[in-house]
Amino acid sequence: MVRTVKWVFITLLLAVLAATGYYTYGFLRFANNIQSHPYSSKIGSTVNPKQVGMSSESYVPPKWEGNQRVNVLILGGDSRGLKKNEIPRSDSMMVASIDPVTKKAYLFSILRDTYVKIPGQGEDRINTALSTGGPNLAMKTVSDLMGIPIQYYVYTDFKGFIALVDAIGGIDLEVEKDMKYSDAEDGHEYDINLKKGMQHLDGKTALQYVRFRHDAMSDFARTERQRKFIQAVAQKMQTTGSLIRSPRILNSIDPYIETNLTTTDMLKLGSLAYEAKAEGMVSQQVPPSDLLIEKRVGGAEVLAVNKDKLQAYVQALFEGRDPNAPAEKSSSGGGGKTKQESSRGGSAANAGVKNTSLR
Repeated sequence: MVRTVKWVFITLLLAVLAATGYYTYGFLRFANNIQSHPYSSKIGSTVNPKQVGMSSESYVPPKWEGNQRVNVLILGGDSRGLKKNEIPRSDSMMVASIDPVTKKAYLFSILRDTYVKIPGQGEDRINTALSTGGPNLAMKTVSDLMGIPIQYYVYTDFKGFIALVDAIGGIDLEVEKDMKYSDAEDGHEYDINLKKGMQHLDGKTALQYVRFRHDAMSDFARTERQRKFIQAVAQKMQTTGSLIRSPRILNSIDPYIETNLTTTDMLKLGSLAYEAKAEGMVSQQVPPSDLLIEKRVGGAEVLAVNKDKLQAYVQALFEGRDPNAPAEKSSSGGGGKTKQESSRGGSAANAGVKNTSLR
């Protein structure tokens, strides 16, 4: 009897060690594959410092020590129709922020047509920062806009998004309205055709859901849907089933992801992200609708914002204060009027701002 128990214990121990080795190997392989390298990038060729005033290499992101707020810029690129080694514009930009003390998570989606100062480049839409100077310039631009340090970035494209959603088994989500749009680029591979109601979205249909912006609310509603979907993905990633399948999930997405996170930082951030439950995540559009200012540049409409007011708004959220408390009205000098909305804090519903996309 004692011998039998001993062999059962040894067998279980060997199984645990084998599983630990399998998961460790899978993670380390994934971490190595997605880390950015100076001469090899999944985003595009290295930016020539002579071409821009601030290149991808000239800005060094602040170091995260692990005991202060961590902010990660999530870049979704649209690489369709690009020449070899050409860097794409960011189709979507989001900032994930976690306070390691309170374990509170925040998710900000940035309106891509926000007109900002890009270091070394003058003023332009914020989504051009990536194609102009690479991910580090995009991090610096977002940091200057929001008034927070951006320590890391994670980049993926359409294929990476599809692979992730398929790897976790899809997402069940309520589609708010019928969504239909025909996109001739890439032979209609990315056409949008969704029906209103509860849907099980696989990778391709999920991409349709987060990309749709061809209605009166355009990017305002689109960024709200993106935050809603990312929260659903985060919740599913925290389930036991997804954790068990993590080696397969990581293997599926690593060809399409690039980041400046080190292996050690991935472990620290992964642990922190798991503790910061997705159900309590604060979701917000940046800039919020109340702070948007109408502006015309070169005959086209763009979205301007008073940077000081925006940064005060972000800090109020972090501190748990009401960011919509009455404040003295002022203009950013952009030659436009502030949008005063009945829907506070950037919700797409009743925002009343028309399509300002230049594309």
